[in-house]
This record gives sequence, structure tokens and C-alpha cells, in this order.
Amino acid sequence: MRALALAGLFTASLAALISALHPAAALAHHPFEMAEGAALSPWMGFVSGLGHPLLGPDHLLFLLAIGFVGLRRPLAWVLPLLATGLLGSALAQVLPLSESVAPFAEALVALTLALAGLVALGRVPAALLLPAIALHGYLLGGMVVGAEPTPLLTYLLGLFVGQGALLLLVTSGSRTLLAAVQENGRRLLAGIWIGIGSAFAWTALVS
Repeated sequence: MRALALAGLFTASLAALISALHPAAALAHHPFEMAEGAALSPWMGFVSGLGHPLLGPDHLLFLLAIGFVGLRRPLAWVLPLLATGLLGSALAQVLPLSESVAPFAEALVALTLALAGLVALGRVPAALLLPAIALHGYLLGGMVVGAEPTPLLTYLLGLFVGQGALLLLVTSGSRTLLAAVQENGRRLLAGIWIGIGSAFAWTALVS
């Protein structure tokens, strides 16, 4: 168990280091490397939405954190989290993010990893995960601001499928994971996520 914990710590630290050295890896997630608002076909919109939760390390790590934060009835959180995230993406179409505050928004998204760690430690209520995923959804929605209605809908569908599959996976395995790592392991994971979130936030602000 100690070896697994050390391996996890090493892997997470390496990910944080890579992100610090290559800030674009943490900030640019579009599978097709298109400018915001560029015309997308419906299929490209779907694939883009499907891939975004996997390509952004901050988004992916936040979703994975749901597995160890210790939610009661974790599967019951899947639909509220999905719905809140999609609402955030829809809001981005009405109130797009200004470029001048984009680094601060990216930093806030990164700090949601630290928030997940604090939830795991019991320092803040789990309900804060809902506005946190809404913030993730807002930035993900900003990638397709200005797109035609049909590609936009398929993009949101892709987000729904991609994030839904990940959330179902991590919530289904949540109790097994917590039983395996026990309390000390959960605290270790929480500390790792707090460290990674802080590193990502710092990278977003100084890059």
C-alpha cells in the first residue's frame, strides 16, 4: 500500500511538473486546435465535446477526484453534477468570458482541484462541488462560443456523454477505492490534489 501511495505521489508530481513547464498543455484543450467560434460540423462538435474532459488535465483530475472525496450515495451525484456542468456551458454562450480575465478563470478552475481535496478532508461541504463543476462547464462552453446551433448542440451532447461516462465510472468505484486506500490514503490523495491544483493555478497566472 505504501508503494502504491508513493507511486501515485510521483505520478501526480510529474504531471504537475509537466504542466508547469508546458502551460499550454493545461490551458489548450481543443481536439481540432481551432480558434474559438470557428465553424464546426455537427460530428466535429460531438467529438470535441467528447474529448474535452479527457484532454484538459484540470477537468479530468477534477472528475477523478469525485471518486475519493467520500460522497454519500455517490451515484446520486452524477445527474446533478452533469446538469450543473452543462448549465455552465450554456451560460458561456450567453455571457462569454472576456480574454482579459481568462487567466484568472483558469486559475479558479485549477483551484477546484484543491477544493476537491478540502472536501475529501472534510474542511468544506461537498455541495461546493456543484458550482465548481459549473465553472468547469463555463470554460468548456467557451471553446465553442459563436458556433452554429447544430454543432453547439452536438458539442454539448458530447460533453454530456464524456463527462457522464467518467462520472459513472468514478462514482461506481468510489466505495471500492475508499476501502482500498483507507483514511490515510484518502488524506494523501487530498494533499496531492491540493498541490496539483495550486501548481496549475500558479501556472495559469504567471504564464
